[in-house]
Amino acid sequence: MNRNTRRLLSIIYFTLPMLLAMITTTFANPVAGQLTPGEKLTYALRWGDIPAGELQLEIRPITSIQGTPTFHFVMTARSNSAVDIFVKIRDRIDAYADVAMTHSIFYYKGQYGDRKRKESIKFDWIESKAHYTDSGQQYTPIELEPGSLDPLSAFYFTRMMISENNPIVERPVTDGKRIFMGNASVVRRETITLKNGKTYDTFCLKPDLGLLGGIFKKSKDPLLLLWVTADEKRIPVQIMSKVKVGHFVGELVSAEGV
Repeated sequence: MNRNTRRLLSIIYFTLPMLLAMITTTFANPVAGQLTPGEKLTYALRWGDIPAGELQLEIRPITSIQGTPTFHFVMTARSNSAVDIFVKIRDRIDAYADVAMTHSIFYYKGQYGDRKRKESIKFDWIESKAHYTDSGQQYTPIELEPGSLDPLSAFYFTRMMISENNPIVERPVTDGKRIFMGNASVVRRETITLKNGKTYDTFCLKPDLGLLGGIFKKSKDPLLLLWVTADEKRIPVQIMSKVKVGHFVGELVSAEGV
């Protein structure tokens, strides 16, 4: 595994929530009732045909932050023992958004593998500011746009809104350091079969990669696609990226509480 390959694996694990969040939607009436606490999705990750690790997405029970009922979303990523030799990934993201899914309240990302890092975003909607902290260092707050979401909450909001009738979508998203309008389009409706033999009727989504740098910027015709089920749950079943040093695939292997 060469240096570029190791770097791309790191990018995939470290930035996957941001990539997913670029598939975002117009500020419309949400359908948050379709988000089900107890949902737990597990994905097998591979680099080409090589198993690389596991990713899980969870909706935890409704909680309360400063008196506001909130959804609690959790994403964990873990590289396997073969990949650990080159880059050890042990990441967890906790994201909180109001139950109406109109704005984020708090976001935390911890990296506990080879790379040690703790990031958080506190959303102050009285002052319309996002307060970003990276490993104890506080940065200058940035202005929030109405309806701004953190990357992981934006992903869950998007799942509920994508449709053939809403094929081009956008939403303000922040990583605490900047605000951007993520946007994407429904490429096609497609029936796909995963390696485990399960077949799904899906929407294939393609985000705009113009805001991404690193190896995506350096690659000729980079590609990122996400497939979500075409039913009301919009379960993500497959994600694929293609860059100059190869391709990465994540496939759903189990779904609980859906």
